Amino acid sequence: MPRWGLTLPLTGVPLAEHAALVAELPSLGYTDAWSAETNGTDAFTPLALASQWAPELRLGPAIVPVYTRGPALLAQQAATLADLAPGRFVMGIGTSSDTIVSRWNGIPFEEPYQRVRDTLRFLRRALAGEKVKEDYATFSVQGFKLEKAPDVAPPIVLAALRPGMLRLASREADGAITNWLAPTDVPKVRAELGDDPELIARLFVCPTEDAAEARAIGRWMIAAYMTVPVYRAFHAWLGRGDALAPMNEAWAAGDRKKALEVIPDEVVDDLIVHGSPSACRARIREYVDNGLTTPVLAVVPSGTLSPAEAVRALAPTND
Repeated sequence: MPRWGLTLPLTGVPLAEHAALVAELPSLGYTDAWSAETNGTDAFTPLALASQWAPELRLGPAIVPVYTRGPALLAQQAATLADLAPGRFVMGIGTSSDTIVSRWNGIPFEEPYQRVRDTLRFLRRALAGEKVKEDYATFSVQGFKLEKAPDVAPPIVLAALRPGMLRLASREADGAITNWLAPTDVPKVRAELGDDPELIARLFVCPTEDAAEARAIGRWMIAAYMTVPVYRAFHAWLGRGDALAPMNEAWAAGDRKKALEVIPDEVVDDLIVHGSPSACRARIREYVDNGLTTPVLAVVPSGTLSPAEAVRALAPTND
């Protein structure tokens, strides 16, 4: 059975109320818990809690931005999680987006490829216990050494949406993280990453048989993401540039209502997993059959099931 991950925390559920469900995840067949970091919880706190609630799970942030923490602090936080979950922590880093980095945090979003590359190289050395004194292209570190390097240095995986970053992940990292793709997109991503590295993807799953409801929710999500430059470029590369052009034009003109209306049903159905729980599980397995190593489910709330009910219904042990 492939890995089967879940995004924590669940939308609409306070983090403190996750303990019982997270403890149940291994018995349901979930192997991984992955956090995120946008405008909700930070990436590390849910994982620290999950490391104690369900010690069997592999844990990882998908992803931590390389701009919003200094390199040394990133190493400290990775080392802390690696110590809490020895051999079961994976460090996921990436550029994030100009919205999060610049508009929300006031940090210039410059040289993203180089910044990720430099951070990856620094973390490799720091997490191995080395004292790092080096001028990288995008920052300098003068004499940093972890007080206690982790006994098991965690793998490092990169958020990668297009060929350059996918190739960097293949050459220097332990895998790649992506999201917002259809099963049929996986082979194109794999062609750049190669067959061997782990490929992780967050899949947005709305377990409802009300297709109109799922598509309405999906349109809001797609408009929020695909109008961001990094995702617009990603889907142009995947071949959806023309299909999404009317949405982007309406969004740029300030017509949010029209932007939602002109997103084709086919695009929503490609990018949002929806249907009955069994249909959703079958769709997730299509991704795996096409080369995805680790599906990470992000449960999208609907009027059909509570978040906890959805997690149980989507569990691989139901097959």
